[in-house]
Amino acid sequence: MSTRRDFMKHLTMAASLGAVATLGLGVSAPRARAALGNSWYMPDEHAPQERVILAFAASTAIWEDWATPVNDCIALLAKTIAKYQPVTVLCCANQLIQAKQKCGTSNIKFLTMPLDDVWVRDYGGCFVVDGQGGRGLVDFNFNGWGGKQRSSNDTLVADTLSYELDASYIASQLVGEGGGIEVDGHSTAIMTESCWVNSNRNPGMSKAQIEAELKANLGLRKIIWLPGIKGKDITDAHVDFYARFVKPGVVIANLDNDPKSYDYAVTRTHLQILQNATDADGRKLVVHTLPPPLKKRSNVYTQNNPDFAPGYINYLPINGAVIAPQFGDTAADKYCKDLLTQLYPGRVIVQVNIDPIAAGGGGIHCVTKNMPRL
Repeated sequence: MSTRRDFMKHLTMAASLGAVATLGLGVSAPRARAALGNSWYMPDEHAPQERVILAFAASTAIWEDWATPVNDCIALLAKTIAKYQPVTVLCCANQLIQAKQKCGTSNIKFLTMPLDDVWVRDYGGCFVVDGQGGRGLVDFNFNGWGGKQRSSNDTLVADTLSYELDASYIASQLVGEGGGIEVDGHSTAIMTESCWVNSNRNPGMSKAQIEAELKANLGLRKIIWLPGIKGKDITDAHVDFYARFVKPGVVIANLDNDPKSYDYAVTRTHLQILQNATDADGRKLVVHTLPPPLKKRSNVYTQNNPDFAPGYINYLPINGAVIAPQFGDTAADKYCKDLLTQLYPGRVIVQVNIDPIAAGGGGIHCVTKNMPRL
C-alpha cells in the first residue's frame, strides 16, 4: 500500500533515484531458503505478540504537504499501541529526533535505517516461527507494488529487520507484499490473484507455481484465492482490505455498499467465494461482513480524493486490544466497534482517526507489522 496520488510521478522519480542505499547496520542475518516440508509457519496475527513495528517515514518527496500529518498519525498509532504492548518505530536517521518527540519513548524503541515510505506491512517481510523457539522473517523481495513507486530503500528493510530482531532470514523466490497475505495460523491463507498472479511481480510464473512457493514459505496447506481487481489501486487489491481471519474458521469480509464503487461487485464475488469455502481442516467458514462507511469527514484528505480508503476491515489486533479506524460516519463507526467487540471478547476496541493515512490509500494494518511472541 502506498500513497497513490499520481503514483506514476513517483515511478518517474524512482528512475532518477534508483540507486540502492547502503544500510550500514551490520552483517546480514543467517540466510536460509524456505523449502517444502520445513517447520516454519506464519502464526495467527491474533496470537500473543512481542511487539508491533511502525515506520515514521513519510517524506515530502512522496507525500508532499501531507508528510507531516501522516507522520503525526503514525505517532498517534505508536502511542496508542504502546499502552498495550511494546512498539518499535523505524525512521530515517534525520527523522529520529522528531520521531521521538512525537511518538514519545514510553514502551517504544527506535531503529534508524534508510526508508522510502510508511507501509512497513508490505515491505518488512513476514514473520514465521518453527514451534521450537525459532523465529524467521520471509523476504518477499518488495519491488514497489510492481514498480509503481520508488523502493530502493524499502526493499532492503526485511533483511535489516531480520538482523536487528534476531530472526533467521528466509528468502522467497516470489515478489509480493505482507498486506497481500492473510493467515489463520493453522495452515490456511486467503489471498488475491490480482496481487500475486501478476506479471508486474511474478512474471512467467503460473498460479500453481506461486501457490507452491507461498505454501513452502509460510507453512500453508490451503490457499483460498479471491480474484481481487488489478490496476484500481497501487497494490492491485491487497487481501487485508477484503478479508481477515478472526480465528480458524471465522472470517470478516469487506462488503462495499456503494454502487458507484469499483469494489461493489468484487466484494460480492469475494463474499460468495468465502461463504462456500472450507479451510485446510475442512471447516466451512463462518463469514461476517463489515461494510465501509457511506459518509466520511469533509476535509483536505477526503475531498476530491479517489484514493481515500475508508476500510474498517484494515484493523490491527494486538495484545488485549483491537486498533480500528474511525471515519466520522456515526452509524458505520458504531457498527464496526460493535462487530469487533462481539468477535474479539476480552479485548478493548480502540478507534482512531486515520484520515491522513487513508488519504494515501491505506489503513492501520498497512502501516504496522506484528512480531509474534515466542
